[in-house]
Amino acid sequence: MAVTLVWFRDDLRISDNPALAAAADSGDDVVACYVLDEETEGIRPRGGASRWWLHHSLAALTATLEDLGIPLVLRRGAAAEVLPRLVDECSAHAVVWNRRYGLAERTADAAVKTAFSENGISATSYQANLLYEPWEVTSGTKEPYKVFTPFWRACLTFRTPRRPLPAPDTLHGPRLDSEGLDDWALPPTEPEWIRGLQETWTPGEAGAQERLDDFLDSGAEGYNENRERPGMQSTSMLSPHLRFGEISPFEVWHAAQDHKDTSTAHDIRAFGSELGWREFSWQLLYFNPDLATVNHRSEFDAFAWEDPTTADLSAWQHGTTGYPLIDAGMRQLHGIGWMHNRVRMATASFLIKNLMIDWRVGEKWFWERLVDADPASNAFNWQWVAGSGADASPYFRIFNPVLQSRKFDPEGRYLLRFVPELTEADNLHEPWKGSAPGYPEPIVDLKESRERALSAYKALPKS
Repeated sequence: MAVTLVWFRDDLRISDNPALAAAADSGDDVVACYVLDEETEGIRPRGGASRWWLHHSLAALTATLEDLGIPLVLRRGAAAEVLPRLVDECSAHAVVWNRRYGLAERTADAAVKTAFSENGISATSYQANLLYEPWEVTSGTKEPYKVFTPFWRACLTFRTPRRPLPAPDTLHGPRLDSEGLDDWALPPTEPEWIRGLQETWTPGEAGAQERLDDFLDSGAEGYNENRERPGMQSTSMLSPHLRFGEISPFEVWHAAQDHKDTSTAHDIRAFGSELGWREFSWQLLYFNPDLATVNHRSEFDAFAWEDPTTADLSAWQHGTTGYPLIDAGMRQLHGIGWMHNRVRMATASFLIKNLMIDWRVGEKWFWERLVDADPASNAFNWQWVAGSGADASPYFRIFNPVLQSRKFDPEGRYLLRFVPELTEADNLHEPWKGSAPGYPEPIVDLKESRERALSAYKALPKS
């Protein structure tokens, strides 16, 4: 029987997987593979948290595919070398995959597609992980959007996202030799970190669906008002599942829309706009592939960043700055590989503006530590806070961590969860104004550091 090879990447699911659906619908035997490609030039190596997630997500996908009747074949190496060998082993006449949007990934995929086509092998890619292709929605001048609001408005006008595709009921195909997942040694070995990840997350398609159901059942109503409060369970926490493609944005979008009623319409609209920001980030990366290393606004190339002291950077990384909101956020990141979005903005602002450390230093740390770090959103969000990105927060908007915690965590639920030594503090939000046994003094003065940052910004050439 004819064989179609399905190449899994950032789409580790069977539901609403267009490439897998096409293979199943063809009636062919199906061979499913995942290639751990750490050799292709330009593809950024995964951080430790992502490697932990990938290990468990691949284990979950392996079990799901086995239930359908086929294994997941694991191979390590450059995809351009591994895939032709797999095609020869199973005598595949077709290869299918879902698209990626980083420049290095697109270049690699195009080379693979060309090589197969020249050798008479059908190679087809599908849209699976974005509601809108980055090139589809452009401004009136046919340029990519630089501001989110008109971009998202144009998306919603352009086309209603398609309905999700069903998962195949059964699959059949030959069994090829596979490398062992444990032999890849993907997860980091730091015991405390691993324990926190294991206690918080369930990687895989089932875990993604459970997160979505829980959010719609208990968190959607009031989302627009409560999403800024880190001490409440008010966000979906779907971001790592979307990052690894364990659930598609089409599934999330339509599940939310189907859940909408008169009491939740405003909340569902706000939730949908968060998917919109994800789309906007990927469009920006598509047209600006060096987003993680180059200022989108070139005037920031002249910014006078300070050389980070080992002590200050370490205090920020490990949550010992003396500012409760910053420390709680960084400890949450260290503990579970994730951080509430409001706190992400505050911790990034503190590093960039109060410590005057280049945003790229923070972007690299988050890349290593976040389970949801992807090439688009991570870089986009750091540039947004720095003021150097598209539709960015102005540089002179400096998050005051005291005002932020008083406003969004007034009772200190979030602070006390991650900084338990504050239990005995006289002043929860400003512990240096009283007794706070065991808690460090602030490493920098907020007023003085703000003035220093604004002075450096004023010295920039105007765009």
